[in-house]
Amino acid sequence: MTQIIAPRVRTLVLLILAVAGALLAGAAPASAHAALTGSDPAQGAVVDTAPTRVSLTFSEPVAVGDDSVRVLDPKGERVDKGDPANPSGTTYSVPLVSGLPDGTYTVAYQVVSADSHPVAGAFTFSIGAPSETTVSVSAQASDDGLVGWLYGFGRYVSYAGFAVLAGGAAFVLACWAPGARVRAVQRLVVSGWLALTAATLGLLMLRGSYTTSGRVGDVFDLELLGDVLQTKTGAALVSRLLLLAAAALFIAVLFGAYARTADAAPDHPGDGDGGEPDKRDLTFGLALGGTVVAAGLAASWAMSEHASQGLQAGVAMPVDVVHLLAVAAWLGGLTALLVALHRAPVETPVGHDAVRRFSRLAFGSVVTLAVTGVYQSWRQLGSWSAFTDTRYGQLLLVKIALVAVMVAVAVLSRRWTRRLADARGSAAAEEAERAEEEKQPAGTAPATASETSETSEAGKTEAGHDAVRAAQLARQRAATEAARQKRLRDADPNRFGLRRSVLAEAGVAVVLLAVTTVLTQTEPGRTEQDARAAAATSSSAPATGQGSGAVSLTMPFDTGGPNGKGVVSVDLDPAQAGDNALHVYVEGSDGTPVDVPEVKIALTLAAQDIGPLPVTPDRITTGHWSASGVQIPMAGDWKVEVTVRTSDIDQVTVSKNAQIG
Repeated sequence: MTQIIAPRVRTLVLLILAVAGALLAGAAPASAHAALTGSDPAQGAVVDTAPTRVSLTFSEPVAVGDDSVRVLDPKGERVDKGDPANPSGTTYSVPLVSGLPDGTYTVAYQVVSADSHPVAGAFTFSIGAPSETTVSVSAQASDDGLVGWLYGFGRYVSYAGFAVLAGGAAFVLACWAPGARVRAVQRLVVSGWLALTAATLGLLMLRGSYTTSGRVGDVFDLELLGDVLQTKTGAALVSRLLLLAAAALFIAVLFGAYARTADAAPDHPGDGDGGEPDKRDLTFGLALGGTVVAAGLAASWAMSEHASQGLQAGVAMPVDVVHLLAVAAWLGGLTALLVALHRAPVETPVGHDAVRRFSRLAFGSVVTLAVTGVYQSWRQLGSWSAFTDTRYGQLLLVKIALVAVMVAVAVLSRRWTRRLADARGSAAAEEAERAEEEKQPAGTAPATASETSETSEAGKTEAGHDAVRAAQLARQRAATEAARQKRLRDADPNRFGLRRSVLAEAGVAVVLLAVTTVLTQTEPGRTEQDARAAAATSSSAPATGQGSGAVSLTMPFDTGGPNGKGVVSVDLDPAQAGDNALHVYVEGSDGTPVDVPEVKIALTLAAQDIGPLPVTPDRITTGHWSASGVQIPMAGDWKVEVTVRTSDIDQVTVSKNAQIG
């Protein structure tokens, strides 16, 4: 139901296209849904020596657990040990057992991106030469099964509940005050609250299994639930439940104190006696409080999903809140209007003024959706090609088409509204003329009232003798009254046409909300294209060595003192002339990371009489040291010496040669 005038539409469309073109043309890289952008060893690489660890690099920080990264040998046995570590930025590594034989190994990962969605995948690398493997590389994500389906359904119900709750209340406050006393409208808004509350509780219970195992039995795991409460998504869901408690109080006042002040004749708080100070204050308080609660509920999505990560998160989150509020005002208000047109009593009809007010509200919502939608599209897609090359872009095109259909139907609804107003004006004039011409004598009323009273009293007496018959009569009267109400509502062809067009809008809105829900769970086009580019780069890497050019050296050491035995590993990346990143890992004889008082590195190129070049790495975490900007002047067969000191007097220097460049 949008008040759309052709010049306005043309201006709006031209503005949207101009802004979209400017934004998409100058898009910068960003992501809001984690994707694997690199690994060491690289996907499909064949390395000469067994690596000491596997490292994965994502497009953004991710949440990892004990089993987030698994490395399996050709027989399907796990060869990783320890929990994944985060040595730097967006890189996560897991150590491997020593002495791995030649063959093809599978790396399977399952992490949670910063925008709350689980991300899973798998790839292989080989040591020495590729071999047969019993492991399938098509790792199934935790959101692919029944739990994932239930979680998606819960998200849909939560969005629908929010739209009905917020939009229905806005329709009553801004468009049709007598609706606060209509039982069908009351049930609609309360149903929205119940749906959102139940869905939020369900999502909270499902979240642990959704992001880990995907098993139905884990839904009731209290330990997993405790872990969820420590996450950003868990905090958002708990905040939503607290806000729903405030929303319950709002509903009680809206359908209690406010409903008692709403006049049955005027259809807006500003009509009739709506100018009374107490009523104005109550209306203002409800509008302000309801807006704050609705914005808080919308923020519980914005703070934990796509808007909270990636490019311009500080701008994207408030824009997302405004977008959700506009969706609720339009779709939820439309649902309330549909219910009012079909279920409101004949004594409290939805006037054409209320429909026109909603038309203005809906038009404002559509304009808001257009502006915020253009910004969100630029942020999540980044290029015109992403509209057709990514699943997110394709779904977005479907959503745009559905919005266009709704707007077209809304134009038809507005025509019915205009006809309804014209017909009501003509009918009112005719009724006034007929009343003037056919005035009845005042004395006739008492006789008729007396007869009616006697008949009613006789009926009550007779019904008192037969309780069953009285109940049957009551049901018959209720059915007759319902049929009469429906007959009167359907008698006006203009109102009937308006009801059908609004019903068509609501049907499209149901599909639109489903597409929107799927969009929120879909990897944004930017990230999908970044992941494809990373995969293409990985597939074009050399098939031998470390794939990415990195060198990994493993050397056992024994300082001779207590706890002086262990293994030291040195990773040099990209192992070429120029700047390099160097990582040192020290493990004890039992394979666990250990700290030692000092680790030093020296690089020597004997053929060119260069070195030793000293490197003093910084401690990062237990058993891990790192140095950046390590300068290697030229390619060649370099000797890498590592000095490990385990006490004040116990130290040893071990070395290995590596071809660099």
